[in-house]
Amino acid sequence: MQVLKFGGSSLADAQRYKVVRDIVLDKQKSANTAVVLSAPKGVTNNLVALVDAAIAGLSTTDLMAQLENTIHSIINDLTAEYPNYDKAHVAGIAAEKFTFLANRLKGISLLGECPESVNASIICLGEFISVEIFAALVRVSDVQATVINPTKLIVAHGGFLESQADIEASRKLFAASPLPQTGVWVMPGFCAQNAAGELVTLGRNGSDYSAAILAACIDAEVCEIWTDVDGVYNADPNKVYNAQLVEQLSYQEAMELSYFGAKVLHPKTIGPIAQYHIPCRIRNTLNPVAPGTLITNESTDGDHVVKGISTLNDVTMVNVAGPGMKGMVGMASRIFDAISRAKISVVLITQSSSEYSISFCIHSSDSSRAQDVLEQEFELELSNQLLEPIEFRDHLSVVSIVGDGMRMHKGIAAKFFASLSQTNVNIVAIAQGSSERSISAVIEGKKAQDAIKVTHQNFFTNLHVIDAFMVGCGTVGKALIQQLTKQQPILKARNISLQVYGIANSRKMAVDNAGLNLAEWQQALENGQSKFTLENLKRFVSDNHLINPVIIDCTSNESIADQYADFLAAGFHVVTPNKKANTSSMAFYHQIREAAAETNRRFLYETNVGAGLPVIDTLQSLISAGDELIGFQGILSGSLSFIFGKLDEGMSLSQATAIARDNGFTEPDPRDDLSGMDVARKLLIMAREAGMEMELSDIDVESVLPADFNADGSIDEFMTNLPKADAHYQALIESAKEKGQVLRYVGIIEDGKCRCSIQAVGAEHPLYAIKDGENALAIHSLYYQPIPLVIRGYGAGADVTAAGVFADLMRTMPWKREV
Repeated sequence: MQVLKFGGSSLADAQRYKVVRDIVLDKQKSANTAVVLSAPKGVTNNLVALVDAAIAGLSTTDLMAQLENTIHSIINDLTAEYPNYDKAHVAGIAAEKFTFLANRLKGISLLGECPESVNASIICLGEFISVEIFAALVRVSDVQATVINPTKLIVAHGGFLESQADIEASRKLFAASPLPQTGVWVMPGFCAQNAAGELVTLGRNGSDYSAAILAACIDAEVCEIWTDVDGVYNADPNKVYNAQLVEQLSYQEAMELSYFGAKVLHPKTIGPIAQYHIPCRIRNTLNPVAPGTLITNESTDGDHVVKGISTLNDVTMVNVAGPGMKGMVGMASRIFDAISRAKISVVLITQSSSEYSISFCIHSSDSSRAQDVLEQEFELELSNQLLEPIEFRDHLSVVSIVGDGMRMHKGIAAKFFASLSQTNVNIVAIAQGSSERSISAVIEGKKAQDAIKVTHQNFFTNLHVIDAFMVGCGTVGKALIQQLTKQQPILKARNISLQVYGIANSRKMAVDNAGLNLAEWQQALENGQSKFTLENLKRFVSDNHLINPVIIDCTSNESIADQYADFLAAGFHVVTPNKKANTSSMAFYHQIREAAAETNRRFLYETNVGAGLPVIDTLQSLISAGDELIGFQGILSGSLSFIFGKLDEGMSLSQATAIARDNGFTEPDPRDDLSGMDVARKLLIMAREAGMEMELSDIDVESVLPADFNADGSIDEFMTNLPKADAHYQALIESAKEKGQVLRYVGIIEDGKCRCSIQAVGAEHPLYAIKDGENALAIHSLYYQPIPLVIRGYGAGADVTAAGVFADLMRTMPWKREV
């Protein structure tokens, strides 16, 4: 025989009974079938509300009418569709139950309280009505249906509202019962009888437990639990969008997962089927062709050592500590005896090796009771300061990984804790079962969702995630968006999820929980409802459980650069071509790096010098390898490279500047380039990366413009006036040409000092051929001398800079070591 249990579903009530009937009759073709049913959807909650109202002395009329309407609607719908449906019998049973209920509610109202025995008899009424509705529907199809009364055949011990089945006693009753060996058995779940023959309930997930008990009592071939999901997933599919279905679990794996929060099965349900080695399958009522998840003696490793991740929320950690703990025999026994007397379940236990403290986790709903019983038990020790005040730490969660194969593989724990570290979570406690089948970590409850998400990615996928927010939609910003749009599908094929969740300018910010459609970003920004602030970003990241957030600053805005340390401290990576932060005060320069180190975030700014050229990374690598910067010469401005290259070709300074401006090589105001300050900022960054403590004011900067040139006025006035500087440059060019040299604007580090100036260089010099917007950097170091290390390439243009920003963005991906 096979046992099938059906619970509530999203289907309308009458439709649900028909779907269940079809599944059962199909199963009945191959083997006799026993069915365990829950109450119709919402009925149990309705009954609980009726009891509460009666205790409070409130009217129960509306709630009673609601209950009756739910039941009669199902009966009437089935009668309308099936003329031979035995409405009179089912309605008569329902009427008896309603009369019983009404009488009990009157008594409760008079007493102002509800004894547990009465409460138990009321809250399981829905199950007794449900089986009568279903049995009558089976009989419509000319199949015999026998209703089994669990209060006559299943024996349980414990309280009226939370009893545990006595399987052996129940098996004897079933064996002696003259139940028919044909047709369908239908049994209400959730209830049983105690030794005195009184009705008791089986507590949480009681109907699943009833099915497991029935399967054990009749030695069923299989026990199937039919739900609204396809089976057991390796993580909660409501919280992890790419959670995967698990084909097969061992009883022990299922027990561990359910104990630590997986909702498909309750731990007590697994007990009877595991004891009698009955296979259990979790299946979907809404998708009956799906094979579901098989739970049996054996586990299949498949592709993953870890089978699943579960979380138990709303947990409180209790810490009993003090000098009276050490060497005192029986302290642990007293603690847990007191907790047991209060009927409080302990989730997890840890003890310090010094014996100074014992910590354990309980459900937060039991916290106040636990505090009362422990303070009472240890009143003398607490008053004599042998124990410290008992600590209760709330708002915690237990995250666990489970798998039989974990025992045979090294590095699982390291990978788990590295995953938690990625979310910057504080681990409160750690526990591992002696079977090495599970590892649990107690963490802050608000971080549980992030922890599950990262752990799932690291154990079950090779997915790398970048959660980006971009501020600045100018020339570089637009080019970057185009590159991101083009590369997103390519990255996805490489298991890289790069989503831009927010785009902002100086006025507003557009965000989207699913990631912005970059093809329509301008319209989204136009309709943006928020502003680019750290608080808004933090709230969005928290609400959407983003695990690798990155702020991309494509502005030249100083106020945004001033917030970099705050961004990093809040858990964001920062990627930027904006030089303002790195050329601010030396104190702020260090503050940014300290914030990045403390939060394990990355501050990436390769495009600060040389646009897309690997300048910063190369210099950092040299210094890290023990090299030392001796000297440096570089053309660090693409715009000045272009302008001075045109001077070689015979153009005047004013002509070359006008062409550079028209082509977008200069800043909107060319004076920003010609002042030499842009080169000075880049040179300062190079110096600081080499370990030199230096401020921008320490750099000697020679302007491209002659000292006596008047650069005042508007941009147009300046450009009109610029030809007055041409004669000065003509003289410099002719002087250099006589010596076989050309003019270049060069940043120099020499003898611990920095300067930016116009240099005449000969053909033997590495910067001689650099023009047309190229950058070139000659690095003289301990390792690279007398011939310097030269880095050369185009250092101007939005596409090149955007590509460098993109490359930095890719470096924010968390690196994962495969175990």
